[in-house]
Amino acid sequence: MRAKDIMSTPVHTVRADAPVADAVALLERYSITAVPVVDEGGTLVGMVGERDVLRQAASVSRRDGEPSFVRDVMGGLPVTAWPEADVADLAAVMVQRDAHTVPVVNEEHVVGVVSRCDVLRTLVPCDAAAEQEAQRRLDNYAGGRRRWPVAVQDGVATVDGRFDDDKELAVAEALVRTTAGIAGVHVSAGTA
Repeated sequence: MRAKDIMSTPVHTVRADAPVADAVALLERYSITAVPVVDEGGTLVGMVGERDVLRQAASVSRRDGEPSFVRDVMGGLPVTAWPEADVADLAAVMVQRDAHTVPVVNEEHVVGVVSRCDVLRTLVPCDAAAEQEAQRRLDNYAGGRRRWPVAVQDGVATVDGRFDDDKELAVAEALVRTTAGIAGVHVSAGTA
């Protein structure tokens, strides 16, 4: 598998000149531990994570009431991967460099992120993780709505619900079939 197969998209980024509170809001809203930092042109310039914000909050050198910006607390350029990077190689780099989140970059622009959990789901697939990821993919395809419930048992996904047409069914089936940990797909409903 490649990084592009397991990366999370869309990517939530924060600008270097944004207030730290904006980064914290993203971390909380999406339950993530770090977010890529970009400049005004969208080029990756660093990462900001929970550890960076906590370190800044614990700092006694910061004057009360002084605004703080992401550029003041972010880490430097992180470990990155390109979309075609092999997941096993990416896992090794994450362990060696103690990286929890790796931006996937194409021509200096962030196109996705891979977390340790993403890698674990790929290397050690389990039904619950595969079901959760397949459901997330279908819900995203359905515009954030849960139109097609998914259940996974022994690596086989069962998709329920009605599809508007054969094209919609084919796309949904492909989204589930390409999920790590899914060996087969059974669609228990057809088109309307």
